Amino acid sequence: MTSQPSGAIVRLQVGLRMSQAVCHGGLTWLAGQVAQDVSLDVSGQTRQVLDAIDRLLAQAGTDKARILQANVYLADISDFAAMNAVWDAWVPQGHTPARATIEARLAAPEYRVEIQVVAALARAG
Repeated sequence: MTSQPSGAIVRLQVGLRMSQAVCHGGLTWLAGQVAQDVSLDVSGQTRQVLDAIDRLLAQAGTDKARILQANVYLADISDFAAMNAVWDAWVPQGHTPARATIEARLAAPEYRVEIQVVAALARAG
């Protein structure tokens, strides 16, 4: 992401209904990310979601070590341990964000996990 004037709002991957990321005031908010391949189990879907988060954060000019908050939505809370095994291998040690995990009915019954994050942008200069 290029340097923006103070107070600017930058939207990434803008769609009709939502943007995949919005950057403002030194922060970036990502829309909830879901897997592209819904035939995967929760571990596979979690890997795909975290890969998508990595790509969006890079596009915004930041990375997973700067995530401040994460909300994890599981279609079935019994998938908590399997999702955490993938999450724990992905998140940088010493850079764990504040996080909540919630059981929720997701937008499509095939989705096992959805993750939404807020991250600090890298400092300019």
